[in-house]
Amino acid sequence: MCADTFGVGIRVAETELRVVVGVPSDIDAGWTDPETFQSLVAETVWERLDRRRTLEAVAARYETGETAPLGSVTIEPDGTVVETDLERVGETDN
Repeated sequence: MCADTFGVGIRVAETELRVVVGVPSDIDAGWTDPETFQSLVAETVWERLDRRRTLEAVAARYETGETAPLGSVTIEPDGTVVETDLERVGETDN
């Protein structure tokens, strides 16, 4: 099995904030259910970033229709997290 790297962000919709997962075009054949990897990516994000602070920061800094980039998560089809490259929204803002 080969690990795949998924981009992740928070999309600001009119009435909600949504985790969005970018799927690589050459995704490993071991991923048979899109909801599985999307759930794993979201779970990995919230294990590493404070959900409340992240969502509050996105809501304060981004407009409807925009997506706040959080970084990437690399996961194998068996659910093993290989690497994460996630940043807190606004962490580098002065």
